Amino acid sequence: MISTPMTAGLVRGALELESTGRGLAPHRLPARARAQNTDPRLAMAEAQPAGVRLRFRTRARVVELETLPTKLVYAGAPPRPDGVYDLLVDGKLTAQASITGGDTVTVDMATGASSHREGTTGVVRFADLPGHLKDVEIWLPHNEMTTLVGLRTDEPVEPAPARERVWLHHGSSISHGSNAASPSGTWPALAAVSAGVDLINLGFSGNALLDPFTARALRDTPADLISVKIGINVVNADLMRLRAFGPAVHGFLDTIREGHPSAPLLVVSPILCPIHERTPGPGDFDHEALASGEVRFRATGDPAEVAAGKLTLEVIRDELARVVSQRQDPNLHYLDGRELYGAADFAEFPLPDALHPDAAAHRRIGDRFVEHAFGGPFA
Repeated sequence: MISTPMTAGLVRGALELESTGRGLAPHRLPARARAQNTDPRLAMAEAQPAGVRLRFRTRARVVELETLPTKLVYAGAPPRPDGVYDLLVDGKLTAQASITGGDTVTVDMATGASSHREGTTGVVRFADLPGHLKDVEIWLPHNEMTTLVGLRTDEPVEPAPARERVWLHHGSSISHGSNAASPSGTWPALAAVSAGVDLINLGFSGNALLDPFTARALRDTPADLISVKIGINVVNADLMRLRAFGPAVHGFLDTIREGHPSAPLLVVSPILCPIHERTPGPGDFDHEALASGEVRFRATGDPAEVAAGKLTLEVIRDELARVVSQRQDPNLHYLDGRELYGAADFAEFPLPDALHPDAAAHRRIGDRFVEHAFGGPFA
């Protein structure tokens, strides 16, 4: 087997690779942004490599990837399945594997306290691959922090050529991939593979909150196409009122435009989520369901407070449409998220935890995004 040094030239979708002493840890926010963040949930989310993959060209029939995974455990909740590694050969999903063991982070959802336990590395092995020269991608688990340790093959590898266009996307846990079956099954990954573009996914679970450091990361990342999916986290975090939301969106878009003055920029409002359509946040776990081993969410706000400026998804959509129209930017576009997943889709594919789409709904959203975005402003 031939060992290939792990370098940035083999990795797609990460903004930085941090040398940890145990390997290379992909990050989806740069060090400057991480230094300004104070939320441990965002620190965890940006270190989970959603959309990050190794991409190379080879004739190898056997590929081995050694990594150090970090497993996330919620105290009192059902065990989470091991993260999945997806192998794509010439754009087609060919094999899947997982690694047991690794480090473990245990989080107490009631207090937010966490503890860390070190473990050992593991290896995923893909064999019996076709022997012709091919483009190989290994998509890293979207919901499991992963440190890259080693790549071994039975034939030499070289970096695969870059695709013509880079799509930079920012969003919430739905963009991050919550409830998707595997990393190439998240809706942004499905859309990117279908459209033939290089994806940089800055979807951060619980943290699409219009943070200025995230806007600067979007500004400073080279890209041809940009989309920002805004709203659900602002509501379920109960982060701001209507008075602050509109100016914050303007500021977020202003910052992106500093680095991308004319790139197609698509603002996407939330998909349908009945618990928050007319009920403000904060969102919370359904503790009765949690006690029975089921993870579900609920909205705890008072709809009567909408008149005083509290935000719901209906209010968010109206305000985003107004902001986009007001800016009169010919390369700025608005997409109502219910075009991706609306009432009819909810009837067919209900949100299993009342907040996140399941694997089938991720595919529906990805297909619809290709239709509305890559068949529209991204064409």
